[in-house]
Amino acid sequence: MSSKRKITVAYGDGIGPEIMDATIKILDAAGAQLEYEVIEIGEKVYLSGVTSGILDSAWDSLRTNKVFLKAPITTPQGGGYKSMNVTARKMLGLYSNVRPVQTLVPYVASKHHMDLVIVRENEEDLYAGIEHRQTADVVQCIKLISRPGSEKIIRYAFEYAVQYNRKKVTCFTKDNIMKMTDGMFHRIFNEIGEEYPHIEKEHRIIDIGSALLADSPERFDVIVTENLYGDIISDIAAQVAGSVGLCGSFNIGDHCAMFEAIHGSAPDIAGQDKANPSGLLNGAIMMLVHINQPEVASKIHNAWLKTLEDGIHTGDIKSDYTKQLVGTKAFAEAVIERLGQMPSHFAPITYSKGKDHDIKVFGVRPMVAPKKDLVGFDLFLDGPNFKADDLAAFIQSVCGRLTLKMISNRGARVWPNGIPETFTTDHWRCRLFGGVGTTHQELIDILQTAHDKGYDFIKIENLYYFDGEPGYTAGQGE
Repeated sequence: MSSKRKITVAYGDGIGPEIMDATIKILDAAGAQLEYEVIEIGEKVYLSGVTSGILDSAWDSLRTNKVFLKAPITTPQGGGYKSMNVTARKMLGLYSNVRPVQTLVPYVASKHHMDLVIVRENEEDLYAGIEHRQTADVVQCIKLISRPGSEKIIRYAFEYAVQYNRKKVTCFTKDNIMKMTDGMFHRIFNEIGEEYPHIEKEHRIIDIGSALLADSPERFDVIVTENLYGDIISDIAAQVAGSVGLCGSFNIGDHCAMFEAIHGSAPDIAGQDKANPSGLLNGAIMMLVHINQPEVASKIHNAWLKTLEDGIHTGDIKSDYTKQLVGTKAFAEAVIERLGQMPSHFAPITYSKGKDHDIKVFGVRPMVAPKKDLVGFDLFLDGPNFKADDLAAFIQSVCGRLTLKMISNRGARVWPNGIPETFTTDHWRCRLFGGVGTTHQELIDILQTAHDKGYDFIKIENLYYFDGEPGYTAGQGE
């Protein structure tokens, strides 16, 4: 029986095949005990008519092997195509995306010194991919933040800090604006943080947090944040460190793990032997640690550092320390030539068994279900020629015992007491309030009358109290 560990590999699109080929050559030369099962994902699969970008047979490989080394892929432009990256993360339960970023000065130019880790929630937020065109003028994307999802990623960040002897965890949100979604994430961060009194904790609003990350990244250690924010700030951090092409990441859940570069498929340089394979290589190094081949991981990492020290660089990291400017293939050969050598400027790396195996986030805290009372409705209408006062008069004539509290357009109040400077489109929200005891039948009656009168209702949101507290936010200007 073979002692090699079977993993699933995807060569991807754009520069993907080049950097995967370089990475596998380095893995094999270093003595990695791996058996590769190659699957086809990405652009070719999309264009064959599979809108998810992955075949059912590929899922079988991923679920069996449980370890996935993936090159970047291209998602075709236009409607109907879902990001295969997002699909894989959600379908396989890879709730945590971990992206370490370190500077390598002076050999990779950077104005800063940093050694930080971004822990990105991987399954929720705007990446839930729930979008609709509601009117001729307005489309929506639904931001979903769940209590269990937030608890899992935040606890993972704190446990990661414990395992890797990190001193501080910073939470990034925008809860001054998104008070319920980001507000819940921030609140759960505070609650779970109390269980780790020896770790420093702080919160930053995402805009100033991103600015500080770009200006003084040394102030951060572990950053935990939601899906979209994490995607953006990890590229900021990588570029500030020297190049997005250097950084790898791992996506991990309770059952499977996926390892990749953080950058995209870069089709503009595909096939030109220009791409830096370091991001995918660093993802593969993390994979080796994860599957308990730490000695090989150490050998490759040290050879890679020695290559950078010797001034052998790809174009994206060219600097005054560059002695030989090389392409993808030659860079890989340079790393292979230095296997077994140690860096002299950078501290040599010695990996042990993957500590990510010791990070266990089983379940979430039990929650007593709150008392939930229906108190009203937000009724959304498509009306390109509506006037706020006329719409209010109609709704008041059909809402029965319910009270029309507000009409908004794109979130801004236009009735009562609207002002003429407010720009409006064809997307109107009517907030109807009845208090505790409101019934769905009351809404059904309103909808039937609106339908009979030719009104196009496009969405309904129920308004609830949870333990007597509003489960919705006020309108802008309400």
